Amino acid sequence: MLSNNFSGFIYETGTDEAGRGCLAGPVTAAAVILPQEFELALLNDSKQLSEKTREYLRPLIQEKALCYHITNIEPEVIDEINILNASIKAMQECIVKLNPVPEYIIVDGNRFKAINNIPHSCIIKGDSKYLSIAAASVLAKTYRDDYMSMIHEEYPMYNWKQNKGYPTMEHREAIRKYGITKYHRKSFRLLPEQLEMDFGVDYIG
Repeated sequence: MLSNNFSGFIYETGTDEAGRGCLAGPVTAAAVILPQEFELALLNDSKQLSEKTREYLRPLIQEKALCYHITNIEPEVIDEINILNASIKAMQECIVKLNPVPEYIIVDGNRFKAINNIPHSCIIKGDSKYLSIAAASVLAKTYRDDYMSMIHEEYPMYNWKQNKGYPTMEHREAIRKYGITKYHRKSFRLLPEQLEMDFGVDYIG
């Protein structure tokens, strides 16, 4: 059974991200403030849910939440500031857009940087412990999946509609065959022999 509140503050926001381990596409974060009496059957860590269940839950979360926001941080920024900082930046950008202003932040994982002097706690596996983090995980995952399905139409040979940019064998074979795109994270180990790749030659503009 997931808990409704960690801090005791009424306006507590949960935040989480999706796409940290991907080779392509943005890292996407969401932040959500839920009402005190919030209940939603099936809600859990998005990784524990089927795609169909996540899609079912998303409009219910959006309808019941006091407020929420979703942010994408694109590959160029990930390459510039690294994936950890990009993940934190995405969560921070969500939080500053929330209205009402959060009184407390609970973050999935073990790393965060304070924003606007709002107190926060990092909670390992928080998306399976607190409803607001679980809700944020569902929003981040579903919005990112939609984004990857959209850019799949531009570069269907990578099958992002299915693999969502994760390092599947199929995705890596497509990189080997076709090179990389503007959506790939050039700072990531895209192929085992990445150091031997010439991105200038293998880049699909």
